[in-house]
Amino acid sequence: MSTPRFLHLPPGVTPGKIETARGTFAVLEALPATGVVERGPAILLPGVTGSKEDFIAVLQTLALSGRRVLAVDLRGQYETPGGDDPAAYTCAALGADIDALAQQAGDGEPVHLVGHSFGGLVAREAVIDGRTKFGSLTLLGSGPAGITGRRAEHARWLARTIPASGLRHVWHAGFEPDALAAEVPDDILAFLRERLLANAPTGLATMAAEVVSAPDRTDELRQIELPTLVLYGEHDDGWPAETQQEMAAALGAECVVVPGAAHSPAVEAPETTAAALVRFWNTAESHAL
Repeated sequence: MSTPRFLHLPPGVTPGKIETARGTFAVLEALPATGVVERGPAILLPGVTGSKEDFIAVLQTLALSGRRVLAVDLRGQYETPGGDDPAAYTCAALGADIDALAQQAGDGEPVHLVGHSFGGLVAREAVIDGRTKFGSLTLLGSGPAGITGRRAEHARWLARTIPASGLRHVWHAGFEPDALAAEVPDDILAFLRERLLANAPTGLATMAAEVVSAPDRTDELRQIELPTLVLYGEHDDGWPAETQQEMAAALGAECVVVPGAAHSPAVEAPETTAAALVRFWNTAESHAL
């Protein structure tokens, strides 16, 4: 289990909330510790069981490139409120949330969008729906359709177990044993427990079902002609490497493999991941001039 470095926010990173027409979203906002914001903003979206804290290790480096960077809790995740309507947690509905967030945060300027795992499926919905003009799209450890393998089995377990037994059972039966086996430190274990139990149960169950059942929308995404980066760890156990490579080729996208990383490159190899993102964003902006 990967664990975010969340206990101490680096300089220039602060927690906050952003009000949009579709609700209030909890964020970690990163600004340059020195200098000014002179480049396009970015929004980072986490996976199903993650949160904005999964990006803490990259936020300062990304902001130092002269950007405002927002890591977001999706609707119903951790510190962003969510209700009991399953329709609010489909990829399409969450994509509409991100449209509203990008329009608010970008203030008319194209936003660079990064989606990790399930967040990538949400990000592509925001791009495909055409409501918002984005500066670029990065699919970070994400694939063309539903997730596969062991992670798919876990998602199916969440989708059926949460409605039947609740989040506390999910913690004690699944997450806590995995964390203890991985010898996660006590303070991080406490955070992981707090984060899981803070999720909207309907939201987490619905998103878990969505990450398995998502259709392949590569053809539709290719038609948008948006600068796109496919970025994943060499040991990713979510979508196979060949699947992500094939998606990148179909999209005409740049493909970067992060050495030594698995499914969460922003946690497992933050400097390499941040450097790849900054370079890609700078290139996308120079081509847009």
